[in-house]
Amino acid sequence: MGTKAYRLKRYAEWVLDEKKYAKNKRNESLEYRIFKHKTPLLRQLKDVDMQLQYNKVTNLKIAAKKISGIVIQPGETFSYWKTIGKTTRRKGYLDGMILHYGKVRSGPGGGLCQLSNLIYWMTLHTPLTVTERYRHSYDVFPDSKRSQPFGSGATCAYNYLDLQIKNETNEPYQLVIYLTDQSLVGEWRSTQPSLTSYKVYEKEHWFTLEQWGGYVRHNTIYREVFNQLGERIDDEFITENHAITMYEPFLTDGKG
Repeated sequence: MGTKAYRLKRYAEWVLDEKKYAKNKRNESLEYRIFKHKTPLLRQLKDVDMQLQYNKVTNLKIAAKKISGIVIQPGETFSYWKTIGKTTRRKGYLDGMILHYGKVRSGPGGGLCQLSNLIYWMTLHTPLTVTERYRHSYDVFPDSKRSQPFGSGATCAYNYLDLQIKNETNEPYQLVIYLTDQSLVGEWRSTQPSLTSYKVYEKEHWFTLEQWGGYVRHNTIYREVFNQLGERIDDEFITENHAITMYEPFLTDGKG
């Protein structure tokens, strides 16, 4: 009942709020690539059925077709779930991995957090403004070949945990998403080259042992802003993260 209430509230917001949501797509890519990033499609996760990973790839392909090419005009807001829609079996979505209160389960459309993570990370490297984002409350798997700071993603759950991005610049921005044999790839593109570049980094990182016996992981994320000459012009706070760890954080090489 709680989930239904939150979903109804979101439906009402989409209709009644004063935001102008991006909905127009363009087949041709805009001229300038602002930022590009890719993440691996398949990961071997301990005690997780690989079939859920294969199903996730199918889910990503369906969602990518819905989202790729969308153009956010100045003043418009991109809504992740308003653009993709509900993930149902009738639309072809398969059961993929879903993290629910720190535990792995499956459901139609599972795995699409990889797409919201990618979009959020790319957006941090553009002048676009993230107006709604939810952090992961649980840190389920230990770091393995992590290339981005912990907490630099965006969790999603239809439709109440949304990712929304507003274009407060004077130029249109286009989101391009596609899959290769090994990677999920995304690009932000625009009609003009960016006058700034960004470096996103972790400034603080620590664990705390809580009274109930578990560990909580914390960090803060910042980004440096550089002008066209490569000179740093700002150092901006982005977010802070707090997540319950579902593993022993201080074990190394399998030894306590």
